[in-house]
Amino acid sequence: MPIALAIIALVAAGLVAVVVMTKRGAASEGRLSKETRSRDTAGAATAAAGTALEAVDTVDARTRASETRSGAGTTIVARDSAAITEWQPLDPEELSMSRRMFFNRAILIVGGLGALPAFGTALLAFLWPSGVGGFGSKVNTSLADAQKSWTEKKEPFYVPEARTYLQPYPTDVVTLKAARKVYNPAVIPGMEAGVVALYQKCVHLGCRVPWCASAQWFECPCHGSKYDRVGEKRDGPAPRGLDHWPITVSGDNVLIDTSGAAIQGPPIGTDTTKQAAEGPHCV
Repeated sequence: MPIALAIIALVAAGLVAVVVMTKRGAASEGRLSKETRSRDTAGAATAAAGTALEAVDTVDARTRASETRSGAGTTIVARDSAAITEWQPLDPEELSMSRRMFFNRAILIVGGLGALPAFGTALLAFLWPSGVGGFGSKVNTSLADAQKSWTEKKEPFYVPEARTYLQPYPTDVVTLKAARKVYNPAVIPGMEAGVVALYQKCVHLGCRVPWCASAQWFECPCHGSKYDRVGEKRDGPAPRGLDHWPITVSGDNVLIDTSGAAIQGPPIGTDTTKQAAEGPHCV
């Protein structure tokens, strides 16, 4: 809801800006052109010169003081003369909007009114959180499919929507007891059900860690960090084991909760499964 209100406010601000721009244009329609302003400036200068001449106490100055110039400044007319200067209408372009100005403003207004709703809709779609599914939410997957991958292919079951590897975890008493001492309590229920959900990112610098089929370990190609089958660190610069997601196992369903922050992996030195490399390393 706050995001929707922000988008509405953005569109309203854009419309206000367009209206203000139009009013400014309308306010400037009655302004005189540069040529007219130059003419007025010249007339003012002439009037000032005439005033200075009137201050000179000479016959010539008094004679000139009885004269003035007509509107164009080219015809001398005596003050007591009956001559009348002919009225010249102002250029329509000095008082009204030109064709080019009209089309320019029309294009800006129409373009702005068309672009603002489209931009607002796109921004709303980008910021609006997705309803269900996908990374950043709870992702459901099949335990049977995961078990098939573990037994037939001898590789992790990858869940792309959660960016996660599902791996089996030993459920014997000794292994679970060792796990409870070092793992976050949030991941223990999944371990007791025989499953761990490992985030695909290497905890060193964030590369995606692929599976090495020959060694049966996760081995990062970026800087050589290595993790065993359940994500416990074995070698390289990684500061801990692979991060986990809390999971809920119910029948054939495994619910991976990626809606919060990933749970940090176990510290260096953790070795609950005692699994050594089973073949040549890939990195």
